[in-house]
Amino acid sequence: MVEVGSLWREQTVILFFLRRFGCQVCRWMAAEVSKLEKDLKANGIALIGIGPEETGVKEFKDGGFLKGDIYIDEKKQCYKDLGFKRYNAMNVVPAAMGKKVREIASKASAEGIQGNFSGDLLQSGGMLIVAKGGEKVLLHFVQKTPADNASLEDITKALGISSSVQAGEKPQHISEQIAPMGLLRKERAQQTVKSPNPSVVTE
Repeated sequence: MVEVGSLWREQTVILFFLRRFGCQVCRWMAAEVSKLEKDLKANGIALIGIGPEETGVKEFKDGGFLKGDIYIDEKKQCYKDLGFKRYNAMNVVPAAMGKKVREIASKASAEGIQGNFSGDLLQSGGMLIVAKGGEKVLLHFVQKTPADNASLEDITKALGISSSVQAGEKPQHISEQIAPMGLLRKERAQQTVKSPNPSVVTE
C-alpha cells in the first residue's frame, strides 16, 4: 500500500486515466502519449496508466500500448475526485457514436489497434500531470466526450520539454486542486496505492 502522492514524490509524473483497458480509443491514446517515451525518460518524467478495473488489463499489457507502469483504481475514487464523470444508459451510446470517436477509431484501426466492449462502458477518463514533489499541477485534463484527449503539444507544453507554459496556462499549486484519493493497485508488482487524506491538500 502506497499513497498516490508517492508517485510524484521523487519525479514529475503523467497519470493517464483510461476509460477502460479494452477501449480502442484509449489504446490509441496510450500509444500516442507513449511516443514521448524517450523525451520523458531523458527529463526524468514517469508515465503511468491507471484503469478503473482489472478487466482487460492483461490484453492491454500484452499489446504494449502504454510505455509505463499500470495501476488499477478498484474503487474508482481517484476518478471521482478528479471529476472524471460516468455516463448513463441514455447518453453513453450517442457519446460513443460521435464523429470524433469514429475518426479516432478509424485512425486506430489503420494503425492495427483494435478494441472490445469488455468492462465498464460508462466511465470516462482524463489526465493529471504533477510536478516533482507535488508542488504544482501542470495539467488536469477531463474528458467531455470519449474522444477527448490531451494532445502531445498540450503535454509537452505543460511539462516545458519543448516550450514554456504560455500566458493563461500558468500551472496551479496542488493546494488549489482536488487531490485524488482511493486505492490504486500496481498491476506489475501487485501493490496498492493509497492517496492522501483529506481530499483537498492545503499548505
